[in-house]
Amino acid sequence: MVDIFKDELNLSSNEPDVNINKEEFIKVINSRRSVRVYTNEKVKEEDILSCLKLGLLAPNSSNLQPWEFYWVRSENKKNKLVEYCLNQPAARTAAELIVCVAKPMAWKKNKKKMLDLITKNDKKPPEAVVNYYKKIVPLAYNQGIFGIRGFIKSIIIFFISFFRPIPREPVSFADMKVWSQKTTALACQNLMLSFRAFGYDTCPMEGIDSYRIKKLLKLSNTDQICMVISVGKRAKNGVYGKRIRFDDEDFIHQV
Repeated sequence: MVDIFKDELNLSSNEPDVNINKEEFIKVINSRRSVRVYTNEKVKEEDILSCLKLGLLAPNSSNLQPWEFYWVRSENKKNKLVEYCLNQPAARTAAELIVCVAKPMAWKKNKKKMLDLITKNDKKPPEAVVNYYKKIVPLAYNQGIFGIRGFIKSIIIFFISFFRPIPREPVSFADMKVWSQKTTALACQNLMLSFRAFGYDTCPMEGIDSYRIKKLLKLSNTDQICMVISVGKRAKNGVYGKRIRFDDEDFIHQV
């Protein structure tokens, strides 16, 4: 039997490599700043939709895509959202606001979508891939009622770990929140870099009332607000200071 973790699968997506202009990418990275004040210039609707779609191309765990993005267009909701972002200039002066939501419990629905997609083709999918979504994914992400299943998993993992390496998480709903937040944050970075490449600026905001925002968007109790991203064109006073980064050696280690 093929082990999806150890064996190389004989698959090909026929997706060729492309030439990349690294200087342009470096320009995007270096010019992305958290902008606190925007001009009155509008953001084109087609650009917002394009950037949102690019955000969804971010890497994510098991392709389960545990995220949702709410482009708040209603004037009433937008005013409320600005209030729930503590009326900070980055929200108040922005042309657009996007709420980025991590969904820890989306794995079950999206697992089924993945199975439906890979099995509906005429070509029979690899058994290892089907088994991964049918068996491994539920084993990893299902924490059970009141987290009992996750607790039992944590005990089993503890003893197995004495004999071989083994994934330690997720074994609780808290772990599931971390899992979905990590993946959603990757998409948020994709989104912000996309807006910069399109000539716009952004600011990721965590100084927010997440409870009120969840109520505003009618989200479930398990959904998590990852961040709110404001979008627009930077004003002259939009960037509050020079970018400060500590020494590379403090963070980059070669071992």
